[in-house]
Amino acid sequence: MANKVYVVGVGMTKFEKPGRREDWDYPQMAKEAGTKALADAGIAYDEVQQAYVGYVYGESTSGQRAVYELGMTGIPVVNVNNNCSTGSTALYLAAQAVKSGQADCALALGFEKMKPGSLGSTYDDREQPMGNHLQALAEISEVLFPPAPWMFGAAGREHMKTYGTTAEQFAKIGEKNHRHSVNNPYAQFQDVYTLDDILGSRMIYDPLTKLQCSPTSDGSGAAILASEAFVESHGLAGQAVEIVGQAMTTDYKSTFDGSAKNIVGYDMTKQAALKVYDQSGLGPDDFQVIELHDCFSANELLTYEALGLCAEGEGGKLVDNNETTYGGKWVVNPSGGLISKGHPLGATGLAQCAEMTWQLRGTADKRQVDDVTATLQHNIGLGGAAVVTAYQRAER
Repeated sequence: MANKVYVVGVGMTKFEKPGRREDWDYPQMAKEAGTKALADAGIAYDEVQQAYVGYVYGESTSGQRAVYELGMTGIPVVNVNNNCSTGSTALYLAAQAVKSGQADCALALGFEKMKPGSLGSTYDDREQPMGNHLQALAEISEVLFPPAPWMFGAAGREHMKTYGTTAEQFAKIGEKNHRHSVNNPYAQFQDVYTLDDILGSRMIYDPLTKLQCSPTSDGSGAAILASEAFVESHGLAGQAVEIVGQAMTTDYKSTFDGSAKNIVGYDMTKQAALKVYDQSGLGPDDFQVIELHDCFSANELLTYEALGLCAEGEGGKLVDNNETTYGGKWVVNPSGGLISKGHPLGATGLAQCAEMTWQLRGTADKRQVDDVTATLQHNIGLGGAAVVTAYQRAER
């Protein structure tokens, strides 16, 4: 029988504009987030038995260099790179280690030191892993560079054409997430914008304006995962949050079915969510808080539908009815999401985990949602991988 898996400690840095903090390289970022997570769990690093460290841009074994800031105990350290879902993939692997009994205590840590501007490839002398995705999208959409806003913008346009979704509905998502981030001291941006501000900001790829796009960011996040036996022996039940369902999917054949939404991961998300609902016995209506991958506002709306919050084509109605903010059925991205909190690729999934943990503990300060009993996390990377995780308070 599989072991239960608990989050017993979380920590993160403030997400920053690349290069804004002087003398802040990835080892310093990782040390800050990891030290906070260990302190939150009330344990020393030498009690960690395995570490999974995620980053997208960096040399091989940067994970070891980062973790060595916390200690050098000879434990296995696994470097993880899964595009924008890197942080949650590290979380997934650490959870698997605990679930399988290979470790009683594991660390998932992620960081990213990024360059300003749009994402680009590092190696241009070999096949690009997303080449098939880009070619498939080029067959159904005009081509624009940089690729990321083109890909998600094309999916947004497809939704508009198919279901009548409006540019204003996408913009409302950007307005919501910027408004949420005002209460998050870890967020890269903490400014309120009106809907007119969102719509009037620089057009990146119609219908996506700048204030509906996630920025590049520097930062780190970390989580300590533990078995039930470890929780009991260390007296951590009062703060432990259980991972009650978790699934990771990669591309299906449907990715290349001729729809833009599947090229950007809709079906990966849908299938991962169904697995999590089956594992946990929970459904969309059972969650009060959701942190999802809003790299662009169009993807947040698509993800509403992929997670089953509404039927296909009805994401715009959730937006117009304010069902995804405070006072609505769910609070989606109370942290500000990627759009406003920031998106250091390797850290994003672990920052989401931290927000889920704080919300379930009731310690999210001004962001706190009332009566939280279950939360849902979604993180996606093109090329591809989707990770969906369900959390509940540990049984006391």
